[in-house]
Amino acid sequence: MDQPTAQSSERSTGRLYGVGLGPGDPSLMTVRAVEVIAQADVVAFHSARHGRSIARSIAAQHIRPDHIEEALVYPVTTETTDHPGGYRGALDEFYEAAAARLAAHLDAGRTVAVISEGDPFFYGSYQHMHKRLAHRYPTEVIPGVTSISAAAARLGTPLTEADEVLTVLPGTLPEEELTARLSATDSAVVMKLGRTFPGVRRALERSGRLPEARYVERATMAGERTGALSDVDADAVPYFSVAVVPSRIATAAAEPEPAAADRGEVVVVGTGPAGPRWLTPESRGALAAADDLVGYTTYLDRVPVRPGQRRHPSDNKVESERAEFALDLARRGRRVAVVSGGDPGIFAMATAVLEVASEEPYRSVPVRVLPGVTAANAAAARAGAPLGHDYAVISLSDRLKPWEVIAERLRAASSADLALALYNPGSRSRTWQVAKARDVLLEHRAPDTPVILARDVGGPEELLRTVPLTDLDPTQVDMRTILLVGSSQTQQVRRDDGTEVVWTPRRYPER
Repeated sequence: MDQPTAQSSERSTGRLYGVGLGPGDPSLMTVRAVEVIAQADVVAFHSARHGRSIARSIAAQHIRPDHIEEALVYPVTTETTDHPGGYRGALDEFYEAAAARLAAHLDAGRTVAVISEGDPFFYGSYQHMHKRLAHRYPTEVIPGVTSISAAAARLGTPLTEADEVLTVLPGTLPEEELTARLSATDSAVVMKLGRTFPGVRRALERSGRLPEARYVERATMAGERTGALSDVDADAVPYFSVAVVPSRIATAAAEPEPAAADRGEVVVVGTGPAGPRWLTPESRGALAAADDLVGYTTYLDRVPVRPGQRRHPSDNKVESERAEFALDLARRGRRVAVVSGGDPGIFAMATAVLEVASEEPYRSVPVRVLPGVTAANAAAARAGAPLGHDYAVISLSDRLKPWEVIAERLRAASSADLALALYNPGSRSRTWQVAKARDVLLEHRAPDTPVILARDVGGPEELLRTVPLTDLDPTQVDMRTILLVGSSQTQQVRRDDGTEVVWTPRRYPER
């Protein structure tokens, strides 16, 4: 696309082209790429210090003797250098010098084609010239077939289907970051392997994606190699290779069903207090990998519908039955995700699943519990840091324990001067607990103790209010509300921008 510049109409300067050559096979060059090279005065290409350029080898049959060739030779290709600015400083200096060489041709009225394997704007070396020159000269970028498209084609495997998400990752990312991103996505391509391969392989294994991963080396070029990534020798992996985690939907349709004993499991997944923004990468990956989703209807509705997945919604009051149903599916070889709100281990489904899984005939069924953002933590973050010191978490629901036990725990926690997170404060059938809890707390807390009423945190009807404990109104509380009660040290401060924050200091005064 032409860059709108003040000099675009001037005939005295040359024109800059960034030319994508495709993945390696010269026959995959576009017609436009061939046309541009043919009309160029200067053909520029990047290379390592050995002088060989993959880009030039792809375009070789289109480079004429009368072309001016500019070999832009990298001073370093690894991060080892004695340059005073380090690796980045050495490259920046090189890019500035290379851009100056090309600018001299452009100023002389010559047309310059900077050729690049793959696509110029996809991890391409050309982009460094573009950033330095495109605002000064008329410029056009010619897209090319990417190595990703070539790899998928050579594997004969779809990358994405339906609403699946493709994530492209450089292998140079830290291993923990790679693991998290591979866990969260449907399909992935990891670029820039070579010396990064051992870390990439470990990330694939830790994220559970190694069995699916495929390896493609020099796609469409001489010496092309493909296969299962788990079989690849790390010492024989070049830079021009990629790891591909293909479409889960396509893979599931193509592969035979494993034996039940080899794959059945239950994963209890915490979805956080609201929608997808609160999901951890690990939870997102587990939900995507499941054959069956089991859960309370409200929580299941937070999970995107995926082709091939079965959804089993149920009422909120049948936790044991839901757990047994999930475990029975797993016994038959299904990968089951039990969907829970918040964190599954806090007044949620993990306990119910583990309780049933501890009995016959489910003791041999694998069960994993994945953490989620808790309602207490989400509400506290919205308010500031009211749980910044020791705190207790108590459910006000008396459906599974007597009110006397709840009241005793409220007295113990409040007399110990702990901040409190109060779950399940009220519902249509439970309207008196909040008032009772307020009265119990006032036995040990000052009337002006801050209480945060956090409703639908992260959702479309999110509402936070802070009131003194003595003014806590039960009619303003429902099952979508969590209460955070401060300690004697909790502060409520209005800042200069008008926002109000509540925080509990980490330092407690000595008695």
